[in-house]
Amino acid sequence: MIPFLDIQAINKPYEKELIEASIRVIQSGWYIMGQEVEAFEKNFATYCGTSFCIGTGNGLDALSLILRAYKELKVLKAGDEVIVPANTYIASVLAISNNGLIPILVEPELHSYNLNPMKIEAALTPKTKVILPVHLYGKTASLSDISTIAHQYNLKIIEDCAQAHGAIYQSKKVGSLGDAGGFSFYPGKNLGALGDGGAITTDNPELFQTIKALQNYGSKQKYTHLFKGVNSRLDEIQAAMLHVKLKYLDNEIAKRRTIADYYLQHIQNEHIILPKNTNAKSHVWHLFVIRTPFRNKFIAHLEKYGVQTMVHYPTAIHHQKAYREFSHYSLPLTEKIHKEVVSLPLHPALTDYHIEKIVTAVNSFTP
Repeated sequence: MIPFLDIQAINKPYEKELIEASIRVIQSGWYIMGQEVEAFEKNFATYCGTSFCIGTGNGLDALSLILRAYKELKVLKAGDEVIVPANTYIASVLAISNNGLIPILVEPELHSYNLNPMKIEAALTPKTKVILPVHLYGKTASLSDISTIAHQYNLKIIEDCAQAHGAIYQSKKVGSLGDAGGFSFYPGKNLGALGDGGAITTDNPELFQTIKALQNYGSKQKYTHLFKGVNSRLDEIQAAMLHVKLKYLDNEIAKRRTIADYYLQHIQNEHIILPKNTNAKSHVWHLFVIRTPFRNKFIAHLEKYGVQTMVHYPTAIHHQKAYREFSHYSLPLTEKIHKEVVSLPLHPALTDYHIEKIVTAVNSFTP
């Protein structure tokens, strides 16, 4: 069986460096908020092209802390509305509702699966304060169009970069395109830790200082608490792991793009809808997502060929029990996407044999 994701194989080339980094942290005797986190934050900010980076406990916390900080700075208040794509992972929406804000679910573009700028203005109300575009599957959202709307209506832009580390839009990396960006370093991400982790990027010094306090019990100085904060800090050992892997991220992205190009050129099946890619640098291929109206049969067919697939994501947010208040929403395009999407294996550890076998399996599918 070709597994959908082989994290052990992905990390294998860096095993020696990862072990050395682990030993360095263990022997340092300093495990929280130390030199490893500081060094990684500095280098990741440089990589993204921002002034600041704050490591967090996970990607959900990254988005949540940005919104929470804007509440503390009186930019947002409970009941304000945040535009968010309806077909995203639930974490994007949880960050909004967990802060007492109202998520406004907007349909995506079918060709990109990202937030459709043409649908945003119709969703705006006097309570709208933020647009939260998601660079879904590793492809950048249409930030120029979104930014035009944001400037016109004086809205903040918070990027969900959880799947798009290193993606470039009009010469700038994600995380530097809006007012702030939230990243996840979940092990399966393009830049994955060996546990949980996340980060926030921004050029705003006031936002940066507020988040730094909020993530550490609301404290900038020990035992002095400015806010009712939380505990969400990137561990020293995870920062060390990420620091090792950051050096190789662009090489891994290049491998992902090569595999994606091969799929796009060689998969030829009238029952399969391939993803679109109009700009090579705008997509880092965290996921290679195809669509088919015959999803269950397709998945079973690939299993017979020894190819594991995944569905990202089977149930739309407005159909989740957690968000039953949105169950009356009519979002036909989002529902179509969630019913038809299937993700094929795509990661740097795939061999030519694996790639060819996957293509053969896809091309031989008939409903």
